[in-house]
Amino acid sequence: MSNHLSERINKMSTSATLAMAAKARELRNEGKDIIGLSLGEPDFNIPDFIKNAAKQAVDDNYSSYSPVDGYADLKEAISNKFKRDNNLNYGLNQIVVSTGAKQSLANIAMIMLNEGDEVILPAPYWVSYSEIIKLAEGVPVEVPTSIDTDFKMTPEQLEAAITPKTKMIWFSSPCNPSGSVYSQKELEALAAVLRNHPNIYIVSDEIYEHINFTSGHVSIAGIEGMYDRTITVNGVSKAFAMTGWRIGYIGAPEWIAKACTKFQGQITSGANAIGQRATITALEAPISKIKYMVDEFHRRRDLILELLGEIDGFKLNVPEGAFYVFPDISAFFGKTLNGTVINNASDFAMYLLENANVATVTGEAFGNPNCIRISYAAAEKELREAISRIKAVV
Repeated sequence: MSNHLSERINKMSTSATLAMAAKARELRNEGKDIIGLSLGEPDFNIPDFIKNAAKQAVDDNYSSYSPVDGYADLKEAISNKFKRDNNLNYGLNQIVVSTGAKQSLANIAMIMLNEGDEVILPAPYWVSYSEIIKLAEGVPVEVPTSIDTDFKMTPEQLEAAITPKTKMIWFSSPCNPSGSVYSQKELEALAAVLRNHPNIYIVSDEIYEHINFTSGHVSIAGIEGMYDRTITVNGVSKAFAMTGWRIGYIGAPEWIAKACTKFQGQITSGANAIGQRATITALEAPISKIKYMVDEFHRRRDLILELLGEIDGFKLNVPEGAFYVFPDISAFFGKTLNGTVINNASDFAMYLLENANVATVTGEAFGNPNCIRISYAAAEKELREAISRIKAVV
C-alpha cells in the first residue's frame, strides 16, 4: 500500500543506525549473542543527582504543559552554560528547548530552507542531516573528506562547494561518526571563507562537546563575524547519559529562535516537563561531575584503537572526541570472506553482523562509503569480545 503514502515518506531513507539496532534486536530475539556497537548511546546510568532532581519535579507536580520554547529557568541555565563553557552570550529570547537535538535540527531546516536551497555537509556527517534537509526540500551538498585529512573539510573545499544556491552549512564537532574535532585555527580558516559569503548560515552541532579529549572545545559562533549567522545546537543526551529524556536546545539569533518556537508550537509544543527540570540540575552542575564518564570514554578509545590496530585491513585515525571510531575498511572491497563477496561498506557491516555477531553501521549512511562506524559506548568486556570476534572472521 506504499502508493497510498506521501511522496516525501516514500523518498525518505530509514535511519541506518536505528535499522541496524533493530536488526540486532531481532537476532537477539532469535537467540543469537549479538554485541551492539551500532548505537551512539552511553552505557552509563544517569548520575544520581540528576535522577533526584527528576524525582523532586514529580513530587512538585510538574505535570502540566510546559512553555513551547522551554521553562524560563531552564533557559536561564542554558544561557549560563553557554557563557561558562562556550563564551557565548545568548539571551532567553534566543534559546529554544526541544524534544531532543534532533527536533532542534528539524525545526531549523523547516524554518530556514526553501525548495532548492543547498546545504553543505562535510562528509562524513550524522546520518539524519541529509534526510532532514531533504524533508525540508533542501538539497544536501556533500563535501567528501577522508581518513588522511582526519575527516575534516578544508577552507578550499568549502569555497569550492559554495554556489549561488548555498543557504547553510551543517557540521558537528566533535563529529559523529568520525570523532574528529575542529581546532580554533581550523574553524577560523573556515570562518574566513564564510565572511566572504554573508548570506550563508551555519548549524553547529555541539552535542558531543564535553566528550572531548583535546585541550578544549571551540564554538564557531564565538569566532569573529559568525555569531549572528550561527545556530548552536546542543542537548543532554550524550554528556549526561540522558538519551531517553529527549531534551535538546539551540542558541540562535532571536528571529530564528522565534521562528523555531512558532513551528514547534504546531508540531509538538513544549518538551517533557520532568526532563526539563532535571536538565536544569544537569547544566548547573560543574563539568567535573561527569568527568568520570569522559575519562572512561577516553580509556576505551585507546583500547579499541589498540585492538583494531592488530587487524590487517583496518586503517585508523585517532578520533579526538565523541565515542566512535570510523575505520577505513576499503582494503576488503573485492575480497571474499568465508564465501561472502565484500563489495562495499554495507556488505562488510552485514558480514560482521552475520558472521561475528557484532552490530556496526555502514559508512555509506554517513556519506563515506569506505568506512564503518563502531561505537565504543559499551563496557570493556564487550569491546574486547567484539573486536576478538571481528578479528576471527576477517
